[in-house]
Amino acid sequence: MAEFIVFATADWNEPYWTNKQHTAKSFAELGHKVLYIESVGLRSPKLSSKKDISRIINRLKSGIKTLLFGAVRKEANIWVLAPLLIPAAHRYPMIKRLNRWMLRWLIERHCHLNSFENTVIWTYHPYILDTIETLTYQQLVYHCVDDLSSIPGIDKDYFLQQENKLLALADKVYVTTESLEKRCKEYQENTEYLSNVVDFEHFSQALSPQPLPEDIKHIPGPRIIYHGVLSDFKIDFSLLLQVTTANPDFSFVLLGDEREGQHNETLEKVKEQPNVYALGYKKYSDLPQYLAHMDVAILPSLMNEYTNFMFPMKYYEYLAAGIPVVSTALKFTESVSNGLYIAHSSDEFSGLIKQAVINGRLSLSQAKEFVGENTWKERTKKMLERIHLGVSN
Repeated sequence: MAEFIVFATADWNEPYWTNKQHTAKSFAELGHKVLYIESVGLRSPKLSSKKDISRIINRLKSGIKTLLFGAVRKEANIWVLAPLLIPAAHRYPMIKRLNRWMLRWLIERHCHLNSFENTVIWTYHPYILDTIETLTYQQLVYHCVDDLSSIPGIDKDYFLQQENKLLALADKVYVTTESLEKRCKEYQENTEYLSNVVDFEHFSQALSPQPLPEDIKHIPGPRIIYHGVLSDFKIDFSLLLQVTTANPDFSFVLLGDEREGQHNETLEKVKEQPNVYALGYKKYSDLPQYLAHMDVAILPSLMNEYTNFMFPMKYYEYLAAGIPVVSTALKFTESVSNGLYIAHSSDEFSGLIKQAVINGRLSLSQAKEFVGENTWKERTKKMLERIHLGVSN
């Protein structure tokens, strides 16, 4: 049975889990040993950012422990390695060589001590090419889930240069949107589109009776929900302001914090609306309790280079929780339609929220039908089954 070395762009204990952690956990649940390598730093940290400073301090602590004691065992088959590296070191050849040597040594030590003998490298970013040159592995898989080159602070030109090299080298490429498929296929024909998925068992708890959380007991219905990071390069706050202002009889519940270092004036105006309830970050484990008492979910996303390549995980999370979704016309909406209302203007967005409220929540059978096989377990099994196949198969 294969072992997996997962090069992630997110730390294991991040509050918002994404593809990286879920996929690694799915590998482990299927019986595979997994070495999960936390972010190597895709951009230079900002000393003005409290979150970046906190990350530096935490990485120093965890990195020193990793140097001394190796990767930390988090679950039965999962080890997490926090490499003590200098981020965005490609500008400095000496530091780049030091990073490469350090990471190789940490990986090789772990593989030797834990009998990783049939290894598959599974990466979410291209900053691994120097590191894997001398590693022994059976296959290289690039799981491309976002256009990382469009994230603020990323060296776009260098990232795309490295990504193109990775695409040419990879044995298999999986992407989560058709836009990413088109781009990646220019360099790697063996590219396959499989959309983002959901932990159905977790989110479908919202379809069973759930206690009403204290902080929403005073919020009148209908309740319109958005959960996740309130990021100004993903969310159209101007649209959100227009929609909340135009619908005073609806309560808009925002679960999530702003992106670190962000202070968006339009979002502040949104929060000042009497029918907007910004409740901050909620634990993943608590989300079904909140979603059980919501009527409609929204994806008021910006239309830009980043979101053009994005398949929001929230779409299937909302469906699994039995909540219809109103979204802007993102590219991903061209390939899915279940439980989805697509708006092209603020007036249409408001009208579709009203229509979705009238139509009501989804039943359990509808949620199961709409989500289908788009769960972490089924998607991971499908990727492993198809890892040896070309797209023509």
